[in-house]
Amino acid sequence: MSSIAEKTLAKQFKELSTHPVPGFNVELKNDNIFEWQVGIIGPPDTIYQGGYFLATLKFPEDFPFNPPTFTFNSDFFHPNVYTDGKLCISILHPPGDDPLSGEKAEERWNPTQSVESILLSVVSLINDPNCSSPANVDAGVMYRKDRDQYNAIVKKQVEESKKNIPLEVHIPTTDDQYQVKYQKQEMTPDDNDFWCEDDDQESFGVDSDDD
Repeated sequence: MSSIAEKTLAKQFKELSTHPVPGFNVELKNDNIFEWQVGIIGPPDTIYQGGYFLATLKFPEDFPFNPPTFTFNSDFFHPNVYTDGKLCISILHPPGDDPLSGEKAEERWNPTQSVESILLSVVSLINDPNCSSPANVDAGVMYRKDRDQYNAIVKKQVEESKKNIPLEVHIPTTDDQYQVKYQKQEMTPDDNDFWCEDDDQESFGVDSDDD
């Protein structure tokens, strides 16, 4: 099972490295294909503008059949982020209906999801929190009842996060700069294959032999 996960993640990491998702920077932690460091660029014209928040994506050995976890590496005051930094978002909940929360299977994880769809969902949630069942109750209440205090806490964290900005990362100041546009290269028949080629696997420290 881990061989499938390794091949899937290597393929997706290569794609995101070649064609980055706007607002994110990804790299492997300790060359471990199951653990990615994600740099989240605060969207312009929001209270997160100018920030660069580091988070960790940890993938299970049975990925993509079960979702990864997404955890901020430092304090991130948000209704949908637990105090330990773990993000609470439907797309990262295990597959299937959940009668307790009322979430339907189509709202939760399924194996057709990708790291790119996770990242796009995260950036959408950051500035548009779901306060109906907050992971951080204090943040949820403050967001609804005292937005000025909420914004003040977030802006302080934005300033703290700027020390994480790598030299090679340009922080956009306009929506046009943030919405990075790219043209995907014409795909060859080999590119359409779901799995990585052997040489791609070796570049990520993945054993090309199946388990």
